[in-house]
Amino acid sequence: MTDTPLFQNVTLIGIGLIGSSLSHAMRKHGLVGAITVTTRSQETLDRAVELGLCQTATLDFGAAVKEADLVIICTPMGAYKNVATEIAPHLKPGAIVTDVGSVKMPIFESLAPALPEHVHLVPGHPVAGTEYSGPDAGFASLFENRWTLLTPAKDADADAVERVKALWERCGAMVEIMDAAHHDQVLAITSHLPHLIAYTIVGTATDLGDDIKQEVIKFSASGFRDFTRIAASDPTMWRDVFLNNRDAVLEVLGRFDEDLTELKRAVRRGDGEKLFEHFTRTREIRRSIIDADQA
Repeated sequence: MTDTPLFQNVTLIGIGLIGSSLSHAMRKHGLVGAITVTTRSQETLDRAVELGLCQTATLDFGAAVKEADLVIICTPMGAYKNVATEIAPHLKPGAIVTDVGSVKMPIFESLAPALPEHVHLVPGHPVAGTEYSGPDAGFASLFENRWTLLTPAKDADADAVERVKALWERCGAMVEIMDAAHHDQVLAITSHLPHLIAYTIVGTATDLGDDIKQEVIKFSASGFRDFTRIAASDPTMWRDVFLNNRDAVLEVLGRFDEDLTELKRAVRRGDGEKLFEHFTRTREIRRSIIDADQA
């Protein structure tokens, strides 16, 4: 442990990739006195204990949060409303509630109204992950040099926001605070649409005849392998992402469809100049990502 604890008691609700990685990172950097984990599954809870991810483990959400200075919701977004209803009566005054969900606007509709006025809500989204899930998937360096976006309400408690920001920074993340609606628009193009496309392409491959499908798997080039990695992500989480950010996703999907139609037209017409111009322009985005050390 290298730093002074920011929180004495932290409760993780859900212990998948993000929750388990947070446990590793917080313990590595000495950011918390004690960690409590709560889940719906006894099997998952037992595994969290075996991995040493917490000091206390319980299936009782209320009991899990009653002493918590910080509660981090790491469940699929579809569970947020029920989670908030269960924990609300047990949260102590001054407790901070945050989350790691990929969509932020719905939090102010499903989570915020259920929480008592004596707690502070600071929604968050670590833009980091892998295709793996479950308590065994976590590792302490997941957030290093990756962005975490915080989307507190304009009237959120400044000290609570600063403490959550400090936690992520000490876990190695770069932190930016932004408007929740803007977050959802940005992530629709940078994260949600790519996942939707990946699921579609890999789904198309699964619908091919067995002979072709086996050859697709056998001779997979790097592009298809990258799509399969993305499409291997947690289906429950991504179902909830698309349901909760449908308007922004449909908007960027419409623009993508227009661009795809234009490229189809160029291929059909043999318009090499158009294709070359498009590929050259998009290549610059990759270079920018590398320059930003986000590759």
